[in-house]
Amino acid sequence: MITFYVDDLPIINSSCFLSRNFRRLDVQIFPYQFGKQITLEIILLFQYVSHMQLSKMRLKMTALSWLSRLPLKKLLGYALGLGLLVLIGCFTIDRAVSFYVQDRVYEDIETLPHRHYALVLGTSKYVAKGKTNKYYDYRLEASKLLVEQDKVDYLLLSGDNRTLQYNEPRTMFLDLRKMGVSESVMFKDFAGFRTLDSVVRASKVFQVPSFTIISQKFHCERALLIAKHYDIDAICFTAKQPEVYFGTRVREMFARVKAVLDLIIGVKPYFLGAPEPLPIPAE
Repeated sequence: MITFYVDDLPIINSSCFLSRNFRRLDVQIFPYQFGKQITLEIILLFQYVSHMQLSKMRLKMTALSWLSRLPLKKLLGYALGLGLLVLIGCFTIDRAVSFYVQDRVYEDIETLPHRHYALVLGTSKYVAKGKTNKYYDYRLEASKLLVEQDKVDYLLLSGDNRTLQYNEPRTMFLDLRKMGVSESVMFKDFAGFRTLDSVVRASKVFQVPSFTIISQKFHCERALLIAKHYDIDAICFTAKQPEVYFGTRVREMFARVKAVLDLIIGVKPYFLGAPEPLPIPAE
């Protein structure tokens, strides 16, 4: 707060500049005709400003002092140890799932039992603009092969249908038709938003008593875990695996952990609805 006085009256045409670092006070009094002695009184709260600066400095020093007293090495060790335990737990769950369903996984078509239906798990057709998804291509090739080899009679195409532009079941249907698979043997499930939804809906909504799941092995094993939990009679035929899939396999490990947690807490499919039984051919 700065006040200028001339004969006990405030001077209007005056200015004061206080530097940002509060170390210099520049006062300028504009030209003024003075007939009497000018009394200039400046009241500046330097003590208040200095006190504020000192308080901020003490606060910073206190924070730095508190951080310096923390056992950072010990905390870092705890964090690394916890992270290692989490990774070990995820890896253990991943391996346990594979072991739990290994008797229901078929990689050789010659040993694959006949089932009336195959549940084809959907995925995106493209991974980038103009680049097709090998996981998608190989699943469709496996689906066509099972129909041609009379290992299945019908295909239930299950996938995400979140927008008008993204429709996995319809895309699979059109591409399989181009590959020579008859329309009459294909049915679409537009509410297969997740693997859990696809597997449970095949049994509860479409009332397929038993079926063969078609996907890559790592995905098949998670789907079979869900099927066994819900007491669904399902087996799996593994589609060809792309050569490079390390990143996908790492994500699958965490996906299995989530799947186990979902089953424990009782997560249900987004949509079940009324039953829509599919035709079951006579034996």
